[in-house]
Amino acid sequence: MTDETPAEIEDGSPVVTASDVETAPPAPRGFWRERRPVPVVAAWVLLVCGVLGMAAAVALTLDRIQLLIDPSFTPACSINPIISCGSVMVTDQGKFFGFPNPLLGLPAFAVILVTAVLSIARVRLPRWYWAGQAVVSALGQVFVGYLIFQSLYRIHALCPYCMVVWTLMPVVLILSISRVLPDSRGGRSAREWLWIALPVYYVVVIAMITVQFWDYWRTLI
Repeated sequence: MTDETPAEIEDGSPVVTASDVETAPPAPRGFWRERRPVPVVAAWVLLVCGVLGMAAAVALTLDRIQLLIDPSFTPACSINPIISCGSVMVTDQGKFFGFPNPLLGLPAFAVILVTAVLSIARVRLPRWYWAGQAVVSALGQVFVGYLIFQSLYRIHALCPYCMVVWTLMPVVLILSISRVLPDSRGGRSAREWLWIALPVYYVVVIAMITVQFWDYWRTLI
């Protein structure tokens, strides 16, 4: 006979049984592996951004191909010397990496579309995924800032399809960063400030466009 119970070994330590394993709480996930649901509104906003961005990228790509085939081709978005996609496409800035800039938008907005669809389907993506999308979106926003400057002060023309991307990129960036931030007081505060910064960005860009092309705008009044 022995005084030990089945749940103990000789040194008195408890034995982990199969039932204990089944009822044990799951191991905590790491910060970057945490999966949180995306709010429904945010998921749909991301989808709209993806659709509009993809439409703009496709339209610009098709027009650029047509320009390569026929240099005399006039894109539908070339309305006058100021509002003109064609004037922007043929510049060096329009092919910053050696190929037409819209080719960057095709895969980028495809990823955004897939992310949006998964979010709407309630698929919880890990935080590291959103962090990656936030980094790429931030780089995209920097590139957009460069293109805004070049369009206004070097090319002196506005591309309507490009301006669609100018409008969408900060929204995608904020949505991506928001999914990375923790659900703490600091994280919630950071989200609020990001959304406050969005209209400020729009006001600044609109003001820059208004001032730079004021001589043209006042002819329309």
